Amino acid sequence: MTIKLGVPSKGRLMEKTFDWFGARGVTLQRTGSEREYSGAVTGAEGVELVLLSAGEIPRELAAGRIHLGVTGTDLVQDKLPIWEQQVEPLAELGFGHADLIIAVPACWVDVTTLDDLDAAAAAFRARHGFRLRIATKYHRLVREFLREVGVADYQLVDSQGATEGTVKNLTAEAIADITSTGETLRANHLKILSDGLVLKSQATLFRARGAALDPGDRKALDGLRETLGLGG
Repeated sequence: MTIKLGVPSKGRLMEKTFDWFGARGVTLQRTGSEREYSGAVTGAEGVELVLLSAGEIPRELAAGRIHLGVTGTDLVQDKLPIWEQQVEPLAELGFGHADLIIAVPACWVDVTTLDDLDAAAAAFRARHGFRLRIATKYHRLVREFLREVGVADYQLVDSQGATEGTVKNLTAEAIADITSTGETLRANHLKILSDGLVLKSQATLFRARGAALDPGDRKALDGLRETLGLGG
């Protein structure tokens, strides 16, 4: 058997991950065309590269089909219930930074905090007869966050496209989404609540707690961790 390392299959996350490993003596490279999801590893014995979408990697880690995976903190914590029991973060990689935030229309001049949002949600329901809609891809994280801070009168609506556009398109009144610079929010006339930070995320190397390891796998994993400077 071999240690399977899951890495994002395209774009800046893949390139930055390749750079991070390369700077530590482990070369990762795609083999074949852009449409093929195979790769090669040099500088680490017994390690196989598996190219996946960043969103697939948490599920593959949890299932034990890959031993290691690089993906965002936000995806792991949203997709995996009790995530700490399923994966272990080994290293924050220093790129892919983004914040999961709650944002509302900039014209809501009286809504700047979560307490204001709670009051606005109650007034919205009384006026319209249905709950204020918050568009998001991150249902678990947002629901848990709003429960902890005491915001109750809302409903989450699923957004798999451009979440920032849902308010303008009248399919939601507020959003919870990832942002790195805030430019897209401002372009869509949205503002972040002053206490609306749900999670700070970045690309992270995770280990699957439930992945099967034979003695050869353990040796390969220990060797890789030593090469990367991550300890045993």
